[in-house]
Amino acid sequence: MPKLGMEPLRRASLVQATIAEVGRAQSLDVTVGQIAKTAGMSTALAHHYFGGKTQIFSAAMRHILREYGTVVRHHLHRARTPRARAEAIIVASFDHTCFAPATVSAWMTLYAGAATQPETQALLALYQSRLRSNLRHALRPISPTPEAHAEVIAALIDGLYLRAAFSKNAASAKATALGALSDILKDTP
Repeated sequence: MPKLGMEPLRRASLVQATIAEVGRAQSLDVTVGQIAKTAGMSTALAHHYFGGKTQIFSAAMRHILREYGTVVRHHLHRARTPRARAEAIIVASFDHTCFAPATVSAWMTLYAGAATQPETQALLALYQSRLRSNLRHALRPISPTPEAHAEVIAALIDGLYLRAAFSKNAASAKATALGALSDILKDTP
């Protein structure tokens, strides 16, 4: 007889174990058995809850995306002007939580997997869509072309994140993105 209330705990444990194992391997070159062992449960139970490795990794990335969303909302909550909102999104994108080694490996795996796995591609598209939407919303009152400027800043964030992940210099990446925002907005009222 299964223990009542254990499913959410086991799912959360598998998600954390997936992030840890992807971080250890620095890729999705891990097995469901390795993930289950790290989570302290059987491979069969991991398959029961998620189906397979792709589904477990998707759940792990949804968890990371929720954490990132929480950081973004925290920074946005304190922003009082449209420019401060755009800056808050940039600052949140280079928050120290985004640079935990296992989290970086998960993001890299997401980008690599998006080329061939529809579920992973959908998660990446969701992240990119939300980022652009948040930036457009912030830039609309202060930019003559908020869509184009949001696209540029979003691309900078993603590219600078990759550089910062490899160079271990998030502060420089954040400063570069904030400088680019200032350059974009320098001729706006």
